[in-house]
Amino acid sequence: MSKALFARRLAAAGLAPLALAAGLMVAGSARAANFDFLAAPEIELNRVYRLDKLTGEIGACQYGDKEGTIGVTLCYPPGEGAKGQPPSTYALVASRHEREGGVFRVDVRTGVMSICYVLKAEVVCTPPAK
Repeated sequence: MSKALFARRLAAAGLAPLALAAGLMVAGSARAANFDFLAAPEIELNRVYRLDKLTGEIGACQYGDKEGTIGVTLCYPPGEGAKGQPPSTYALVASRHEREGGVFRVDVRTGVMSICYVLKAEVVCTPPAK
């Protein structure tokens, strides 16, 4: 039984709060499918890039040491060129260069691509080109 059908049956049975929770799970799972993740190709770097496949917005996170803790997740927000682009279908592609810290953001509909990487405290991307 699908989550949406399950939510409708809960609502029909007078269990509206459970139906609402099930509906939120459906909405959350639909949104989660809009992201793509890719590790940077550099073998000494523990960075993962996150891409919104509809807007092309790209960010990145990596592990960081913090004394007295098990560590922290360091995330870099989108900066110049890495913020949302015109709606399309975007994907991430890594080069096979073992010292490359960046990734390619490609628009699979148009063939336009940018190279994105962490610079200072944010993800930046080169201007799109074909």
